[in-house]
Amino acid sequence: MYSSPNRSVSSESSSPPVMTSLACGSTLSLLLRAANPNNTARSLHLSSNLLPGFTHKLLTASSSSSSSKTVGVRVTRAAAQVADAVLVDKEDTSRVLRVGVICGGPSAERGISLNSARSVLDHIQGEDLHVSCYYIDSHLNAFAISSAQVYSNTPSDFDFKLESLAQGFQSLSEFAEHLADSVDIVFPVIHGQFGEDGGIQELLEKYNVPFVGTGSKECQQAFNKYNASLGLSKYGFVTVPSFLVQGSEVNQDELSEWFASNHLDVNSGKVVVKPTRAGSSIGVTVAYGVSDSLTKANEIISQGIDDGVLVELFLEGGSEFTAIVLDVGQGFDCRPVVLLPTEVELQFQGSGDVREKDAIFNYRRKYLPTQQVAYHTPPRFPIEVIKNIREGASLLFQRLGLRDFARIDGWFLPSSTKALSSSEDKFGITEFGTVLFTDINLISGMEQTSFLFQQASKVGFSHSNILRSIICRACLRFPELATYSSKSSQFQKNLKSSKLNGASKGREGFRKVFVLFGGDTSERQVSLMSGTNVWLNLQGFDDLDVTPCLLARSIDHSSTTDSDKKDPGLNSIEVWSLPYSLVLRHTTEEVLDACMEAIEPARAALTSHLRNQVMNELAEGLTKHGWFTGFDIADELPVRYSLKEWIKFAKEVEATVFIAVHGGIGEDGTLQFLLDTEGIPYTGPGSMASKTCMDKVATSLALEHLKDKGVLTINKVVKKKEDLLKMPVRQTWNDLISKLQCETLCIKPARDGCSTGVARFCSEDLAVYAKALDDCLLRIPPNSFSKAHGMIEMPNPPPELLIFEPFVETDEIVLSSKTVSDDTQRLLWKEHSRWVEVTVGVIGKRGSMHSLSPSITVKETGDILSLEEKFQGGTGINLTPPPVSIISNEALGRCKQRIELIANTLQLEGFSRIDAFVNVDSGEVLIIEVNTVPGMTPSTVLIHQALAEQPPVYPHRFFRTLLDLATERVV
Repeated sequence: MYSSPNRSVSSESSSPPVMTSLACGSTLSLLLRAANPNNTARSLHLSSNLLPGFTHKLLTASSSSSSSKTVGVRVTRAAAQVADAVLVDKEDTSRVLRVGVICGGPSAERGISLNSARSVLDHIQGEDLHVSCYYIDSHLNAFAISSAQVYSNTPSDFDFKLESLAQGFQSLSEFAEHLADSVDIVFPVIHGQFGEDGGIQELLEKYNVPFVGTGSKECQQAFNKYNASLGLSKYGFVTVPSFLVQGSEVNQDELSEWFASNHLDVNSGKVVVKPTRAGSSIGVTVAYGVSDSLTKANEIISQGIDDGVLVELFLEGGSEFTAIVLDVGQGFDCRPVVLLPTEVELQFQGSGDVREKDAIFNYRRKYLPTQQVAYHTPPRFPIEVIKNIREGASLLFQRLGLRDFARIDGWFLPSSTKALSSSEDKFGITEFGTVLFTDINLISGMEQTSFLFQQASKVGFSHSNILRSIICRACLRFPELATYSSKSSQFQKNLKSSKLNGASKGREGFRKVFVLFGGDTSERQVSLMSGTNVWLNLQGFDDLDVTPCLLARSIDHSSTTDSDKKDPGLNSIEVWSLPYSLVLRHTTEEVLDACMEAIEPARAALTSHLRNQVMNELAEGLTKHGWFTGFDIADELPVRYSLKEWIKFAKEVEATVFIAVHGGIGEDGTLQFLLDTEGIPYTGPGSMASKTCMDKVATSLALEHLKDKGVLTINKVVKKKEDLLKMPVRQTWNDLISKLQCETLCIKPARDGCSTGVARFCSEDLAVYAKALDDCLLRIPPNSFSKAHGMIEMPNPPPELLIFEPFVETDEIVLSSKTVSDDTQRLLWKEHSRWVEVTVGVIGKRGSMHSLSPSITVKETGDILSLEEKFQGGTGINLTPPPVSIISNEALGRCKQRIELIANTLQLEGFSRIDAFVNVDSGEVLIIEVNTVPGMTPSTVLIHQALAEQPPVYPHRFFRTLLDLATERVV
């Protein structure tokens, strides 16, 4: 490693060398053609709607300081092809509904908006519907973007590329005029400001552009939490007492009086502080007393989240709920039907997860898949309370003038809790307790496992069916769109059944596929996300019969001691075949609990009763519409198998297993060996390669002979957890730095996934980490070590073996902030070591693996990629392909050759992901680890890399290619 003078570098093309480009295009093209060339998939009609004569522009690179350089980013040839891919000709557009999906916005929830847009795009596209994608940045600049860009992990992934990759509009007026000419109806999926406050709606109304959802005036009323609360009280609903803090003009005495009137201590009274105009999760915090309340209110204001802040009573002893409302009326005739509500339960796991006294359903709990929250649909409330929630949400939908769909949140306070002072004639007072409605969400989140899809699937709607029903319902309000909503759509597919049927080999003429996810490692929640994404993507192929399956520890073994868990044996492992609705959960524990609830007689009877009731209400309205052809999700029960029974059944029905189990038996070769023994095809590398790659030390040993070919390995020291805990910390540290010749180390589990338990520390931090292991902490809070870092999710149970490595210093790459004088975002590369971290997907057959374009990983907090940055949509930044101003075409080509050498040396096949450090000058590769079952979440870096291929490979085709490679394994 070496340093070089920092310099200002002008922007250059980041396209690979010609030979490499040809290899990329031809390799994947051949794979796609070879992998079952006769299969069929849903048609793809996507466009970026580029204006005639639009020219891609370069971002000008300029030096920002003497110690760093700004990286200009220009559109690559591959990206240009993606931006123009797949256009619908004029004759076709006259026969299809043109839908414009708008995402982004100025809110902190714009990352979630991107996830929602991606999900909508995945599930509404088809031969009868053409989708155009648009993005609003944080400064309210509008852009037409390619569908490929929607698969970015976060807006930061492409904000700085917008000038070169997208069609920008000079003003919102020009944008609206474009929409009026180019789309039939707009589907806004902007959460928070400009999306739910009436901003985008007012713009569309001004230019007579039809859109899905509530009108601007009604949005303004419902989105402002203070005004909405006043409206609720006016309409006779019980409300939570609140106080409005507006700007800096706050009278502390008035707030003190409010505390006293609500029987709160002015110094310690517990309240919730939240913005009046923001999403239901942004900026929400807990405060104690008047002074603390004003401090936190001022923080919200100073951070620019909102200039109005609401101080509310903290509701103790109650349960949160949320309910989706669907309008099934005609024209402007509103007929709301409330689906099965969901109870939100905050969870705490023993002494390792200290119960937070101010625990609330915040942004992290809502969007990160951990065990901090569980959902119950329907709620575990008395049936009379559920009835009251549904009646109240329906009435509220009508009174507030909402349209098409919405999500309404609230609380149920049992009679045993401290009652709110309110009149007995208020709506929400029941003999069992009080029902309060607190938040109106005009554009509900639409991620794959969001409340919308959870509740819709419980009453017979697939993702596609519910979204298209919402769009068709909106079309009824516009006479010019009546023809689209009056005829039966062709998008409806056969009744979706996911239960394993022992009497047959699946539907006749269909290829049976089992998507397996879950397990009991620390990455089981990410595995659920991966498996769900794969399952939903493969469902789009008409020749496949796809069943989601959960791998889990047997219920009978769930209470075993830690010593039993070390080697419980395969007899303690089960597989659950899941019906559609039970897959849509955030954690594997929640899925398993839902399975047990589904087969518990009393709970199953209640759910069935409520499901039938809601479906009857829906049918009364929907059957009057010509476009509705029925519900498409069957009411099924989960099926429970032992692992051996499940493998036997997979062989009987000639199924292919798509493995999405991260860590454990999914990656250590055990599952692969069992499937090989029975001759069952499966995705990914074989058992021996999987076993080697799971062991990070074995991986290094297998590659150490490649040093002369530019493949380097990192020195490692392996220690047992028990030795680490019983030996003096100072003695252990001195031993480590003596062997590794380094003062800063990286620690990671020896045989666990890549996203948990990984940390950088110096000598004083080792004791903190050791205590976290000893206390079985589920997470280490941010900045617990001497070097700044984010939240560190820990393996559960703690790993028995730990690896210590020298911490490799790489160049810092950050995204510059926009300034008043310069509205362009740029990458700032603080070059020093000239080594950067990359992650690379490899795909193909054994011995001839192909490297996708590497992605440079940009860390937003600390030195180690957090769980969120790796897997949670809306966070993390990846540069795909790497800008040529950082790594030259020649060095990138040599890097890819070495990645392929690593893959072939380890006998990988199917697909894997390789993490490494790369020297930007020589292309030398310093291997970090190999993941044989990499993350396959909706925004995974593998998707970015597949879309960077020539031609771009979209997610459903990418996963189909991986599936088809499974049938061509080298035995």
